[in-house]
Amino acid sequence: MTAQHPASGAPATATRPILALRAISKNFGAVAALTEVDLDVAAGEVVAVVGDNGAGKSTLVKVLAGVHRADSGSIAFDEREVTITSPADAHDLGIATVFQDLALCENLNVIQNLFLGRELRPGRLDEVTMEIRSWELLRQLSAKIPTVRVPVASLSGGQRQTVAIARSLLGDPKVIVLDEPTAALGVAQTAEVLNLIERLRERGLGVIMISHNMEDVRAVADRVVVLRLGRNNGVFDAATASSEEIVAAMIGASDNVVSRRRNRRERPGDE
Repeated sequence: MTAQHPASGAPATATRPILALRAISKNFGAVAALTEVDLDVAAGEVVAVVGDNGAGKSTLVKVLAGVHRADSGSIAFDEREVTITSPADAHDLGIATVFQDLALCENLNVIQNLFLGRELRPGRLDEVTMEIRSWELLRQLSAKIPTVRVPVASLSGGQRQTVAIARSLLGDPKVIVLDEPTAALGVAQTAEVLNLIERLRERGLGVIMISHNMEDVRAVADRVVVLRLGRNNGVFDAATASSEEIVAAMIGASDNVVSRRRNRRERPGDE
């Protein structure tokens, strides 16, 4: 089944999804954060999830990361229904999440951050192997980091984002969720991160990119999924949809257009 935007009728991808969410709902007391949300991402595809404040983006990220458990709905991974009740469940499935705060230790160097909690210890700390693997991973991502022994505190925002993403890849995930990866970055640093997202797609990962920046979304996304007030409100082909169409779905303007069209059709004597 393909999702369509209520006004444009733009179809969702027909590629078999590696991750498929169906009718995901999450309530916090009387507040419905997510209501029957659907989301697909295929291998080698970048899906941008956009929406205004309160749209449910952060809750969706935390459901995928295992921080929150969905109240209802189903999640399929590699065409097998699964349950995500903890971050460990998400990790074991192959879902990695890079949160907006990055969770890096600024006093540690790049190698130490990459292997934090997963140090190689065949009897003693294997610093040589960890450094080699760090360089290999960063080169695969075309990362612009001059040395892996520099403290993270001395890196730019784009370089820190690169370290956080590289760290998530050590577990060989199949899907990576990026929460506002270009927020508060300058032009050059944003371009660096967008290039990194392209590398992730080339590696065959499914990428879910949470963003509010339409320029960044249109630069790298294959599809754009709009959330509004915790519900799906459109799926767009990023290559053909205009920013105006996507923003209209985000703020609900397209809903008004559809309603007016329906009302005109239902008036007696109207064509």
